[in-house]
Amino acid sequence: MTHPAFDLFSPQGAPTGYVFASPHSGCDYFPAFLAQSQLDARVIRSSEDAFVDRLFSGVTALGASLIVARAPRAYVDLNRAADELDPAVIEGAPRPAANPRISAGLGVIPRVVSNGRAIYRGKIPLAEAQARIDGFWRPYHQKLAALVQEARQRQGRAALIDCHSMPHEAIEAFATSGRPRPEIVLGDRYGASCAPALMERLEEAFRSEGLSVARNAPFAGAYVVQTYGRPLQGVDAVQVEIDRALYMDEIAIRPNARFGEVQQMLTRVMARVIGERSENASLAAE
Repeated sequence: MTHPAFDLFSPQGAPTGYVFASPHSGCDYFPAFLAQSQLDARVIRSSEDAFVDRLFSGVTALGASLIVARAPRAYVDLNRAADELDPAVIEGAPRPAANPRISAGLGVIPRVVSNGRAIYRGKIPLAEAQARIDGFWRPYHQKLAALVQEARQRQGRAALIDCHSMPHEAIEAFATSGRPRPEIVLGDRYGASCAPALMERLEEAFRSEGLSVARNAPFAGAYVVQTYGRPLQGVDAVQVEIDRALYMDEIAIRPNARFGEVQQMLTRVMARVIGERSENASLAAE
């Protein structure tokens, strides 16, 4: 299914209770938006989770749905609440309560891309911000909520995997404190958005591929997992962050020589996680 706000790839074969989402891999950079920006066509993509949708494309063959944003994160951030409006970039936006994301320029209409580089020369009108939210944010979340609800009703329990990538330099900076440098970061809001069993399966599956894995640091998950993750109500939600250096040239913004290998690895990981969950559900039903 294609919609101006997203692409939806349906499960092949018998559907499972899994839904995968890629809210930051959108790359439809509209000419009018680029004309508003003071950044060049490469720098403005620095906050994009480039190619993450392709990395996870194999999950549909495992019986999972995959929803992919079309608009770029720099245009509207689908991993923020619709009311996280930044008055420093939106003319007429109400002054918000203390919010570290807005203060950092990372509200639903971002003010900056990576390294704090300002997107705009000035401010945009509140009406334009609302049009982006109504045209892209709301349709994406309406469909995502429907997918999760359908999966839970069909299988008795749903799992939402929110797929992201992290700049290698951010992980290097995190590791300077003496902590090991993770290649995968799993975020479940410190246990609030996901039952322990799924986090354990994900961590074990990634480690079995030889990857270093951390939980909730430096990324614990944002709006998507916080909103949809309700383990006591039958919905688990986990944010998965992948080190971009594993699969892409971050300067040129193109897949590197390992892209296919990493793509296959992710499919193996998710096949193991989905398969184990299905086996456990079958045993519980017997």
